[in-house]
Amino acid sequence: MRPRKTILLVGVLVIWVLMTYLAFMRSVRVTDGSRPRPSVANKLMLEKVQYFEQNLKTFSENRQNLYRDIINILRREDKVPNVPAQAIPILPSQESPGTVIEDARNAKEGNSELEAETKDVLGVPAPLVPVPEAEDGRPEVERVLSKFQQRYLNNDPAFPVIPVVVFACNRISVNKCLDDLIRYRPSAEQFPIIVSQDCDDEATRNTILSYRDEVTLIQQPDQSDIPVPPKEKKYKGYYKISRHYGWALRAVFGQGFDSVILVEDDLSVAPEFYEYFLGTYPILKRDKSLWCVSAWNDNGKEGLIDSTAHDLLYRSDFFPGLGWMMTKDLWDELEPKWPKAFWDDWIRQPEQRKERACIRPELPRTRTFGKIGVSNGLFFDKHLKYIKLSEEFVSFTKTNLSYLVKSAYDEAFLKTVYQSPVVTLDELKRGIVMTREPIRIAYHTKEQYKRATKNLGLMDDFKSGVPRTAYRGIVSFFYNGQRVYLAPSRNWKGYDLTWS
Repeated sequence: MRPRKTILLVGVLVIWVLMTYLAFMRSVRVTDGSRPRPSVANKLMLEKVQYFEQNLKTFSENRQNLYRDIINILRREDKVPNVPAQAIPILPSQESPGTVIEDARNAKEGNSELEAETKDVLGVPAPLVPVPEAEDGRPEVERVLSKFQQRYLNNDPAFPVIPVVVFACNRISVNKCLDDLIRYRPSAEQFPIIVSQDCDDEATRNTILSYRDEVTLIQQPDQSDIPVPPKEKKYKGYYKISRHYGWALRAVFGQGFDSVILVEDDLSVAPEFYEYFLGTYPILKRDKSLWCVSAWNDNGKEGLIDSTAHDLLYRSDFFPGLGWMMTKDLWDELEPKWPKAFWDDWIRQPEQRKERACIRPELPRTRTFGKIGVSNGLFFDKHLKYIKLSEEFVSFTKTNLSYLVKSAYDEAFLKTVYQSPVVTLDELKRGIVMTREPIRIAYHTKEQYKRATKNLGLMDDFKSGVPRTAYRGIVSFFYNGQRVYLAPSRNWKGYDLTWS
C-alpha cells in the first residue's frame, strides 16, 4: 500500500514541476517568440527599485513618528498641571519713599583679550535678516506667531502675556531647560514658550518638536556664512549668536508683546522663576532708571550668598543676562543699532546702559549647565558650576518691592554701606573681625579691587569699567556668615572705563 502512495505522490510532484516550468517559459516570451528587450527589463527593474525606495521612506517616517510619540508620552507622565494665571500687583507710588529698604553669556566671561580684539565690531548694527514667506505672503515666523492674539488675558492689564523666548542651537540637552520651564509654569496662556532655533540641527529640532503644543518653534532662516575679519575667525560663533538674537527679538516684539523673558538653552530655572518676574514686572515698567530684571547673580556661589535671604533683591549697574526680562520700549531703542557680534558686551557699554540699572537677586533663579559652547567651557569648572539655585518659593507678587525704586533704594542702601565699620581684607580672611554686623572693605584702585576679589573667590573682571553685581561701585556678598560690602570711597565719581 505504501509503495503505491509513494509512486502517486512522486507523480503529482513531477507534473507540478513540469507545469511550473512551462508557465515560466511562456512568461518570458513575447508575441514574436523572442525574449524581452533589455529596455523592458531595465524598466521592470527600475520600477522594483522605486517601489523599494518608497517602502524604505515610509518605514523611516513611521519610525520617526513613533520615536516622537514615545518621547511625548514619557514627558507627559511627568507633567505637572498648570495653575491659574497670576495678576500683577499694583505698587505704591514711587513718589512716596516711605518704605525702606549674565551671553555672558558664560560664553566669554572675563576674556580681556576677546574685548581688545573685538571692540571695533561692538555697536556696528547687524543687517536685517530676510525671512521666508508663507503661502499667504506673510513671513513664515509671523504666520507661526500669529496664533498668539492676546496681549493681556481677558484684556486685563493686570494679567500681561509675557512670552518666554528660549534661544537654541545644537544642544539636544535643551530638553532640560524646557522641562523646567514647563514644570514650573503657572499658566501656559500667560507664559507661552517660544523656542527660537539657529544652526538648523535636526536632532535638536526633533527634541523641541517632541513637546508638541507645549512650546512653539520658530527657526532662524538665514543660515548663510557670516563674513568675519581674519583675526576674529575664532569668534565667528559670537557673530551668529548676535544675528540670531536680533532676528528673534524683531520677530517676537513684532507681534506687539509688551515684554519678554529671554532664556538660553543651557539654563535651569528655580521653582518660583515665573513668580519672580511677575513680582518685579510693575517696578520695571514704572521706574525709568531700570532697564531689565535678571534672575542671575554672578557671585551666587554657596558661601558667598546668604542662603536664608530668599526674598532679598538688589539694584545692579552690571547687566547680568542669563535669564532676564526686557520691555518693548527698550527693544525699540536698541533695535536700530543692534551689533553684529558680542551683543552682551555691547549692551553693557555706557552708550546703551545710560546709567540705568537692573534688578538682580541674592539667590539666583537660574543656573547654567552648558559647559560646552562657543566659549569651550570658559570659567565653568572654576566658577559657574558652583552657582546655587534658589529652592524655596517666594511670593514676590505679594511682596512690597517699592524699596527697589531708585529714590528709596539709594538713600537706604548707601546709608547701610557707609555706616558699616571698615575692616581690612587680612582681618576678614583671618577671622578676627570683632562684630557680626555688616562690615565694609574699602578699595580705591583697580589693583586693590582685584586683590580682594581673588582672595575672596568673587568674579574679578570688569565690563565697561563696571564690576560684576556692582551698584555705585559697591559689591555686596556674604563671607563666613557675615554681610560684607566691597566699596569705593563715599565720594565715588563713577566707573572708570580703563579698568576693563
